[in-house]
Amino acid sequence: MASIFSRIVSGEIPSFKVAENDRFLAFLDINPIAYGHTLVIPKEEVDYIFDMPDHLLEELITFSKSVAIAMGKVIPCKRIGVAVIGLEVPHTHIHLVPLQTIYDIDFKKPKLRFSAEEFRTITERISKAYQDQNS
Repeated sequence: MASIFSRIVSGEIPSFKVAENDRFLAFLDINPIAYGHTLVIPKEEVDYIFDMPDHLLEELITFSKSVAIAMGKVIPCKRIGVAVIGLEVPHTHIHLVPLQTIYDIDFKKPKLRFSAEEFRTITERISKAYQDQNS
């Protein structure tokens, strides 16, 4: 059975896509721990990040860096934190989380709630910054 992320890649499940190329997709986490919390995935379903071929892992990190730079341009924060946990969905994914303090990347804290309009606004801002830097 396809993971929820594979279903997002196929368009079966909608998402707030901030960046995409032929191999990777970045979209907002619908249960964010910070404003702009973004997930980056390979389109190919690979359960565990360290099972990925080296070239694909390198490309995933490079794509994630580009998304993080775009996020940093439009979301006030000190840094974009990176977390790879990989237990909750059997599909490799990287969390990009805007940070003011180290405690902003605590996954035990209550999830933030945004309206669909707020998610669209965040998506548009990150997506525009990503497109501007990659054109």
